[in-house]
Amino acid sequence: MKKTILILTGLMLIAIVAVKAQEIVHDAEYYVLKAQHGEKWNSEDNKLDKRLEALYKKYGAPPNIIHIMWDDTPVGEIGVPEIQTLRGFKTPNINKLAGEGINFMRMYTEPSCTPSRAACMTGRHAIRNGMYNVGFPYEYGGLAASEVTMAEVLGPAGYETGFFGKSHLGDVEESYMSNQGFDEAFWTPYNQVPMMYLPQFERSGVITPTTVYPEIFPDDPYDIDKGWRVKGAVWWLEAAENGSVREFLPPTSLENWYKSADEEKIRTMAFIEKNSLAKKPFYVAYWPDISFIPKPGEKTTLGGGVLQEGLVDLDPFIGELMDKLKELGIAENTLVILMADNGPMTHNGPPGMVETLYRGGKGDFLEGGVRVPAMAWWPGTIEAGQTIGDIIHETDLFTTFAHIAGATQYIPTDRIIDGIDQTSLLLNGNSYSRRDYVHIYTGPIYAATVKGRFKRHWVGESPGLSGASFFDLYNDPREVQPKMLPMFPTKGMFSTMRARHEIWKEEYPDSKEARGLPFTGIENARPETIEASQPRFNKDEVPFDVEKVMKKSQEWENFDVNWGIKE
Repeated sequence: MKKTILILTGLMLIAIVAVKAQEIVHDAEYYVLKAQHGEKWNSEDNKLDKRLEALYKKYGAPPNIIHIMWDDTPVGEIGVPEIQTLRGFKTPNINKLAGEGINFMRMYTEPSCTPSRAACMTGRHAIRNGMYNVGFPYEYGGLAASEVTMAEVLGPAGYETGFFGKSHLGDVEESYMSNQGFDEAFWTPYNQVPMMYLPQFERSGVITPTTVYPEIFPDDPYDIDKGWRVKGAVWWLEAAENGSVREFLPPTSLENWYKSADEEKIRTMAFIEKNSLAKKPFYVAYWPDISFIPKPGEKTTLGGGVLQEGLVDLDPFIGELMDKLKELGIAENTLVILMADNGPMTHNGPPGMVETLYRGGKGDFLEGGVRVPAMAWWPGTIEAGQTIGDIIHETDLFTTFAHIAGATQYIPTDRIIDGIDQTSLLLNGNSYSRRDYVHIYTGPIYAATVKGRFKRHWVGESPGLSGASFFDLYNDPREVQPKMLPMFPTKGMFSTMRARHEIWKEEYPDSKEARGLPFTGIENARPETIEASQPRFNKDEVPFDVEKVMKKSQEWENFDVNWGIKE
């Protein structure tokens, strides 16, 4: 009721022109661009604000926002039917959405799941919030309560907020999506890998023998510490109406996995319909868990790969969603974003994941690891049939969503927000981006820099020596022809750009992820879950600090200096 009153009193109309006491702090490179284009941007913003205000008045509420993001998909795999013909599968509904709106060709992300999802949620590179490690059971960590998520920005502005799907943001209590600002949440704290933590996968050799279930093999007399293994991994958690957190279905069968994954779709659609009928603006993140193990039955694609089967499984929901929004009469007041979280798992990944257009994949700082397919759909507001070549980064969604929702005053101003407001790009189209740069980290390592058509690899260079580490992405989009002398004119510019970035980081130091024991505060925790939430042994039985070890266990110190550029 309180949120509805805020809307009815015109808070959204006021917020769009409100003068903030403090400005949002961006990366240093943004200010270089603003110094050159700030006057033009201000003029654009005045016109954009009038357009948004007219929409608010027309519909009586700010626009709904739906953000759909899945795993490991290369650019060109969806939204381009011609490529799909060569790959042996079709996603007609996703392609239709792309054709009716914007098909982004240069959407950048972080190189892997957890970093990418943390970046989207906070508008900050993963290096800034400490979430640069990919989480697995047990992570003993997650997104800190001090981070401000999109839900915590839009909620105070009158939005109902829902999260359904793969968060991959940690197993400690403060990282639970219900503790990160979401009114409704149904989520997986890890990725899809725990679906294979079942006995049949060890029996068949998919998982290395005895890693989880030594009891199904002959006893190993040399296996002294059997309690060392991961037991009691949680699949899905849900936030109940009373605020408590519960496990959904036990992680005991593939049938439970498939039911839970389908439940994500069901709850997403129910959340949309409920808030639409209640005339409440909503923000929903539907981040589906695309299965590593396809459902039983016949293959639905000629390619037969895990990713292709998963995309084809997702595609009907996109069609149903578009139809439902039209049926509810809210399509023209709803922004839908579709995208992948990073490039394909080409390194030791499941079948069907290929580079398609760009070289490299998940974990790499090459374009194939950090450039993904992305689409935007907003009937009547976003012009149909657009293919956009501007650079946009996933963190930009954070600031852009806040702008169109009239919620920028809730963005924190005590830290760097990497996300740039790209409302002008969405509403004005091609060449209206306010970003021509990308900083690329792999783990905590600053690995590469993109500036317009040019790119420099920092990893692999000998200290004090610049080698053939420069690329022209127009003429070498797959990064196979590194240049030295022909591109030395860019050396000083890249070096200065990095210096600005790192000096500004000194002014605003990076934060760390939260640390703690996993799976605390679960109302219906199974015995295995309770055991996982407690130390393995009494702290008085060992001479070291158990809590200190737990906090130290996930620090990532080692890095292969050639990762991402190996042939």
